[in-house]
Amino acid sequence: MIIIMEPGATLEEQQAVIARLEREGFKVHLSRGVERTIIGAIGDKTRLKSETLAALPGVEKVVPILQPYKLAGRDFHPEDTVVPVGDLTVGGRHVQIIAGPCAVESREQLLETAMAVREAGATMLRGGAYKPRSSPYSFQGLAAKGLEFLAEAREVTGLPVVTEIMDPALVTEIAQVADVLQIGSRNMQNFALLQAVGRTQKPVLLKRGLSATIEEWLLAAEYILAEGNDRVILCERGIRTFETYTRNTLDLSAVPAVKHLSHLPVIVDPSHGTGRKFMVAPMARAALAAGADGLMIEVHPNPQEALSDGPQSLIPEQFARLVQEIRPIIAAGERELGRLVS
Repeated sequence: MIIIMEPGATLEEQQAVIARLEREGFKVHLSRGVERTIIGAIGDKTRLKSETLAALPGVEKVVPILQPYKLAGRDFHPEDTVVPVGDLTVGGRHVQIIAGPCAVESREQLLETAMAVREAGATMLRGGAYKPRSSPYSFQGLAAKGLEFLAEAREVTGLPVVTEIMDPALVTEIAQVADVLQIGSRNMQNFALLQAVGRTQKPVLLKRGLSATIEEWLLAAEYILAEGNDRVILCERGIRTFETYTRNTLDLSAVPAVKHLSHLPVIVDPSHGTGRKFMVAPMARAALAAGADGLMIEVHPNPQEALSDGPQSLIPEQFARLVQEIRPIIAAGERELGRLVS
């Protein structure tokens, strides 16, 4: 349930409500908006009647949260969340572009790509050091050495690093390097992993599962939020349908749907969503027109020799052209492309 405080409620009155909730075993989340404060309470609502809470000084009303995702929904948090990543923000007026190779293959490959996407206008660098693959015989990433190369690329370019994490045991190691921890689609419902990254307070990029409904996706975000980490970024990357021409079916309708249901920022990955490089640019443009807060684009200097996802990777020149194509769309939405602090 949520307790909506009166506009003039004092800090003492807010604290009294929180103390009462905590005495009854509720987990409390505070959201201070421009006009009023909302207190979210998660727990056994049979232990405390709504009428009792409504009678406390400073309380305007008590509203039950009907959605299963309490913290991710707009009932508890009506204002859009803006997630800070270093000097950048995801959500709000700024659109961020995350670009780079699917997998870190070598120091030279990563640095070349990082400098190229930085020059073209990317604001964050993606690259997998630990790679989940469908086949156990496929390239699995460079592991710790890949993290080392990502740290160097950030030092050289200034781009914040986004990299995937698959195992709760690796959280500490990867969090020392990554600016954003990515949860891949295969791990969207790896609840132990979601709880582990939720305890880091690092920004988390949560990709939609291969066959996940929007509700299941938001419930996965709820696991992270419930650990006290409110820096969650959702990523639509396509879902599995009966269609076989594209790698996945990119569900752009999920962007406005999630923005209606949730306060969390949403970005789109048209590379994984289509699996075909000629479709990446048009779907990227469509994603921003639909209101996405950013893009995740795979870029590789030599896609035909890529060890992972070559068919969907743009070369740097194609990526640079894409960035120019999306600028008018961003401006039409009264937003602007994020900028790194030089």
